Amino acid sequence: MKKLTAVLISALAFLPVFGQMPLILPLRDQAAVRDQWLSEKIHSVLPDLMRRENIDMWVLISREYNEDPVLKTMLPALWLAARRTTMLVIYDTGSELETLACARYDIGDTFKKSWDPDRQPDQWQRLAEIIAERNPEKIAVNRSDHFGLADGISSWHYDRLKAVLPPDLQNRVTSAEKLAIGWLETRIPAEMTVYQQIVRIAHEIIREGFSDEAVQPGVTTTEDLVWWFRERIRGLGLETWFHPTVDIQRADPENFDHLRAFSKRPDEQVIQPGDLIHVDFGITYLGLNTDTQENAYILKPGETDAPDELKNAFGKGLRLMDILTQEFRPGRTGNEILAAARAKAAEEGLKPSIYTHPIGYHGHAAGPTIGMWDQQGGVPHTGDYPMYPNTAYSIELNTAVFLEAWKKEIRIMMEEDAFFDGSSVRYIDGRQTRLFLIPKPADEPGK
Repeated sequence: MKKLTAVLISALAFLPVFGQMPLILPLRDQAAVRDQWLSEKIHSVLPDLMRRENIDMWVLISREYNEDPVLKTMLPALWLAARRTTMLVIYDTGSELETLACARYDIGDTFKKSWDPDRQPDQWQRLAEIIAERNPEKIAVNRSDHFGLADGISSWHYDRLKAVLPPDLQNRVTSAEKLAIGWLETRIPAEMTVYQQIVRIAHEIIREGFSDEAVQPGVTTTEDLVWWFRERIRGLGLETWFHPTVDIQRADPENFDHLRAFSKRPDEQVIQPGDLIHVDFGITYLGLNTDTQENAYILKPGETDAPDELKNAFGKGLRLMDILTQEFRPGRTGNEILAAARAKAAEEGLKPSIYTHPIGYHGHAAGPTIGMWDQQGGVPHTGDYPMYPNTAYSIELNTAVFLEAWKKEIRIMMEEDAFFDGSSVRYIDGRQTRLFLIPKPADEPGK
């Protein structure tokens, strides 16, 4: 299996030229890759995370169809849900991790069966025995005030766990909040090799959608294009984790409205020459997510390029992205990064709005929040979480720019997925550096 998966990952590392949809693995091969990633991550990442947070035992409990978001990332690929009541115990002996399943059977190749119902009929009592036999200093469970992804244990399970433990162990139950976030946010090298291809797929879908293949100016509506994206994603055998949006800015009296843009779907409009169109969508593949926003200009008859004023505005958006990512530092909180980037942008005369978030197992993933569209002064709690190396982010923001030709202020809205290795940021599959043009000029090369 390892040899097969290594071959698959090597194949995935080859990236075709733009204009060709990358390889998408059959489901069976996807499962093999995901299971290898899980095994590698548990053995190479989890021990350091548990020691970083000074936790020697982590207990994860879920019922079928009410899965803890963290536990779900630890299930084997063939398990599409937990089974009955699923209990995982991870214990740091000091030299290695024990990975146990308080279950009638192994859970994948990693979590080993540790319950014999013939000897102990009560699953909860067996869990208490497993814990007591190891006598941990801390018993961490996924309970959190402010991070939903780290708050996966149900109220009943939490109360039941406390009830079956003897008093001396009850007092050792603690929150696994930072450990859970660390597990979810940390990316391993094997994932990042393939993540480039996953983001490339998203980029190629946008390239197709922002072209003559999907848009007929004067006929195609924004909702037509939204559903084109949905159908294209499904046709590739992939999923989207949120319904896409396509919106338009044009030379009319309507101004950008944050509340309209972020709180409700834009009204359906016919795409016309002279429009600036924008898409926001994400895909899920191999358990990882993308989140991308890119822009296109609809050429007027006789035009072969976007107006210089619009291209200059797009350049200001790119500059804001650079300002933000240059502020990434290990240990800096999301709020500190936000404040530093906004101050630098203001010094350069930009009008920024920054709402960047982690990306990975989830679209709006675990890790530091770097602004929200309606909280540019900082985000309590989730914005106070520090940045760690080997984490990925959707660099999401907009820049307000006044266009003399349109006599109004527009927003250049951008979002590209990036990886922070602890010293620098790289875009996982590059980023859009110039506007797409629709229809593509006859002599225009690919992206």
